[in-house]
Formats: sequence, C-alpha cells, structure tokens
Amino acid sequence: MKVDGAVMVEDPRDAGPASVSLENQGYDGAFIFEGRHDPFLPICVMAERSERIELITAIAVAFARNPMTLANLGYDLQLHSKGRFILGLGSQIKPHIERRFSMPWSKPAARMKEMISAIRAIWHTFETGDKLDHRGEFYTHTLMAPFFNPGPNPHGTPPIFLAGVGPIMTRVAGEVADGYFLHPFHTEEFLAETTMPSLTTGIESSGRPRSEFEISAQVIVVSGKDDAAIKQAKRGAKAQISFYGSTPAYRGVLESVGQGELQTELNRLTKQGGWADMPALINDDLLEQIALVGPVEEIPEKLRQRYGTSVDRVSLVPYGIDAQEIADLIPAIREI
Repeated sequence: MKVDGAVMVEDPRDAGPASVSLENQGYDGAFIFEGRHDPFLPICVMAERSERIELITAIAVAFARNPMTLANLGYDLQLHSKGRFILGLGSQIKPHIERRFSMPWSKPAARMKEMISAIRAIWHTFETGDKLDHRGEFYTHTLMAPFFNPGPNPHGTPPIFLAGVGPIMTRVAGEVADGYFLHPFHTEEFLAETTMPSLTTGIESSGRPRSEFEISAQVIVVSGKDDAAIKQAKRGAKAQISFYGSTPAYRGVLESVGQGELQTELNRLTKQGGWADMPALINDDLLEQIALVGPVEEIPEKLRQRYGTSVDRVSLVPYGIDAQEIADLIPAIREI
C-alpha cells in the first residue's frame, strides 16, 4: 500500500521544501488541495525541488475551470515533474461553483464524465496530431492550431484521479478516471455497500481490470501518547466529522450506520451559526465507525483490518499524532 502525505503550507513557495521533507521521510506521494491558494503553482514548485515522490492535486476544483485549461496544466506539470504528476479533480458543491467561481452548475456527474473525456481528447491531439473533435452536451473542443499544440509529451499523459462520495460520481470515476479519492468521511458500511459496488460497476463498464485502477483512501486517525491525549484528539476529530456530516450530499454516509437524521440536525446548526455545539452530537461509537481510534502502534493493523486489499494507497488525516509518528508508521503500512 502506498502512503501519501499532505503538503500544508500557507505560502505556496514553501511547498517545495515541504515535498522534499515528505520524500525524505519515505512517503510515496505528496498532495495539495485547493484551499486558500490555487493548487497548481505549488505543484510546479514541488516538481522543481523533489526527485522521486508523486505529486498530486487532491483535489483541484474541476468545474472552476474548463477541459482545455486542465489539459494544458496537466500536460505541462507531467513534463515539469518528469512523469510524476497525478491530476486529481473534484466537483465541489453548487454554491461554490456558482457563487465563488461564477461558473455553471448542472448534472455534476454527467458533466464530470464529459470533462474527463474532453481532457483525454485534447491530450490525444497533443500526442498524435489528430484533429481535435470533441462535441458534447457541456463542452465542445474542435480547434487546435499547430501553434497551440505542444506535441508529444516524453513522459506521456498524467493519470486522472476523481473524488466522489455518492454512488453516481463514484461510478463515473470507475468509468473514466485512473483512480478514485475516497473521502475521509466514510464508514466501513458505506465503503462496502455503496463505494466499492459503484466503483466496480464503473471499472467493469470501462473494460479494464481492477489492477489498472488505484483507490486512494483518506483516513481520519485519532491517537495519542496516553488516554488524556487521545481524549483531546477525539474532540478535534469530532469537530471535523460534524462539519462533514452537516453536508446534505454526504447524508448517505450517516444513513449507512442508521444516523441519517443526524445530518438534518447538523445542517440546522450550521444555518444558525451553532458550530460550537456540533461536535457534541458525534458520540464515540460514531467516531469509531468513521475514524481509526487507538494507540499509534495499533494504527497499521487497524488499517489492514478495515481496508485490507480494497485500497491501493492511503493518506492519514491525523488528530493527536505528530509528523514523525506518522512517518514511523510508513514501513508497516506499506506492507499491508
């Protein structure tokens, strides 16, 4: 199992040293998400400083852009990183796409499927020189003059990973992407009953074997040096889980363990500004259905028991564990 680490920096210029640190600690991949900064510029800095580690956007907001801009970015970063880039995309939610990015929102799963197909069509033209002729419901790309065509990439085209929670977007990932980001807000039941069947259906429809598809799991981990430290870490994890649980699109995760009405209550509190009251609604049983909780040395075995061979790579979302403690777990996790 591969182990990926997050690059968490306030200044994009610091992403280079951060990726080198992860590389030196033995991580297989370094990912950066789209938060206060665009995710692509830090990847460029990371590519210049690191040598081995895979570089991942996890995620870049797909619908804030169009297939041509994403195709160009992905192609150039694959070249700049010498074949180490993974273009990780996610849809975000309607309010952000329409009100933050001022971009259209409609049929997100169908739009995402077509977006990835359009990116691949553009890359095909880059690689072969064939006429660009993608015509779809959402995106049309039919013009590629030689002046704008970069030509074949010596490192090929980068893999595309897609984030999803619901069954429809998850199936799309299996159909058209090379990998899938499993959201940290999930349960064993949701993984077994919704995620894996949807992915399997999508992968089978694509005609590829499962071995040609990667599943990357983000896993909330709650630990500490003693019971008091673990109790403190639980409070932080519960705050994050309550935030995720308030999202209507994630209701199915709570329904998988018979807690669907909790989503309604959490969402009500967000609208009233009751953020401080939300973590108390996440009891220890629900916490352990979503997160891995226990002493640091037990985490690799808990990962093995929960995920076995279902996932190909993992990134830990830690509460109560420092960077060195996580790095120390890498050899054991890699053996899973």
